[in-house]
Amino acid sequence: MEREINLRIILEKPTADTDFGIQQGSGHNYVTLQKQKSTGEDLTFEVSVKVKSSADESPVFLGNVTQGSPQERFIYIDIGKAAGQLDTQWSRRLKIPLKSITWELIQELENTAPQAVLEVRVPGVGKDGGPNCGGAKNVLFSCPQ
Repeated sequence: MEREINLRIILEKPTADTDFGIQQGSGHNYVTLQKQKSTGEDLTFEVSVKVKSSADESPVFLGNVTQGSPQERFIYIDIGKAAGQLDTQWSRRLKIPLKSITWELIQELENTAPQAVLEVRVPGVGKDGGPNCGGAKNVLFSCPQ
């Protein structure tokens, strides 16, 4: 049985004057959704994904914004040129892994409220001082109170 859940991704103080957005599609055939230009303050993205059980009963995330193999699903944040911004030096993507979302967490979400979300906060700036990119580390979704 498929369920739909809402996710909120908060990029903490990402690089200013840079566009960020959720990637829909893959390869060269994608569009950037919810594009936002950073002012240096937190950016918030909200998406809905479907979830079902895999053969081993772990959650598998489905939808037009999910990427990767069923066991390693993630959501891409497009950055700078990858988000369609032409006047920037940055062309990056940030992977937001979904593997911390368990059935227990989904059940907690469903017990909270009909429009509840699972939320994650991710640093918006990387070690080089530019936008955070690659695979986000220590990503733990939770049910905000």
